[in-house]
Amino acid sequence: MNYEISVENIKCGGCAGTIIKKINAIEGVESTDVDIDAGIVKVSGVEELLESLLASLLSMGYPEKGSTEGLAAAKARAKSFVSCAVGKFNTDQ
Repeated sequence: MNYEISVENIKCGGCAGTIIKKINAIEGVESTDVDIDAGIVKVSGVEELLESLLASLLSMGYPEKGSTEGLAAAKARAKSFVSCAVGKFNTDQ
């Protein structure tokens, strides 16, 4: 099954690298691709993955568009900043 999720806070290749690494670690995921400019995460895998994907993205700071607001949105932005930095560090090595 193919999933296409519009998410918030994707800024760069570091963000994309973190997302790809974490999502690919979920059981049942076959492949992950991130369109940075469009803010879209594309995932291929088994059925019944959507809730796991959304939870993982949220925990990294990349919530589905429109799913968070106020303090939760600010918290997600802060988490995405850390994920971005970690992703940049891991791709620079």
